[in-house]
Amino acid sequence: MRLQVFDSATATAKAAADRVAATLQADPGLVIGLASGRTPIPVYAELRRLHAENGVSFSRAVTFSLDEFAGIDADHPGSFHSFLQQHLLAAVDLDPTRVHFLNGQAADLDAECDRYERIIADAGGIDLLVLGIGVNGHIGFNEPGETLAARTHRVVLHDATRDDNAARFGGNPAAVPREALSMGMGTILKASAIVLIATGAHKAACIEQAVRGPLTTRLPASFLQTHRHVDVYLDRDAASRLSSPNPERG
Repeated sequence: MRLQVFDSATATAKAAADRVAATLQADPGLVIGLASGRTPIPVYAELRRLHAENGVSFSRAVTFSLDEFAGIDADHPGSFHSFLQQHLLAAVDLDPTRVHFLNGQAADLDAECDRYERIIADAGGIDLLVLGIGVNGHIGFNEPGETLAARTHRVVLHDATRDDNAARFGGNPAAVPREALSMGMGTILKASAIVLIATGAHKAACIEQAVRGPLTTRLPASFLQTHRHVDVYLDRDAASRLSSPNPERG
């Protein structure tokens, strides 16, 4: 894991977006995995700006969403399909045929997970995966537990995760679906490169454990320690419990 610590959340997001844009410019056919949630919103805003003002093109890229709620349609305002369309995809020059989502309303959710694994493989795998991290150490919807699923799978969401997503469902945690679909830890770890982004003091404890702690299924993000190419972008608050962060200026 390579750590980069910045003075602010804004600088962290800009640096992460610059990394994605530079990788895309070096490889226009990049296969990108995209996380949802609050953390990547400013990253996607900066990518929109880089596209509009600097001409960064997504026209040959391929994208895969990391996860989706089960039981809601793509147009539901709480869906991650809607989230990614709103915050990134609708504002850049992506070819719609090269954009891939999990279908939370599939008649057979297990078969949908198998389909997603096949199309990821057909695309040659994920080249660059953009991740956030939950306060309980989950990545995607890989929740803490006794075991972790390797492949794209159905998952029962923890109450804390449903609470974290309540804002997308009118502020009501009870309205958040109890199940979701998510890339598995094996799928995530097969990505050629991973960018993990965390900001805010509320992420400091899970970042400390993910970066310095033991590998444990109770903190899924800890398994990123086994990956050959993970860059971790943090603001000072998220890095506050690390022993020797070396901040970038920004």
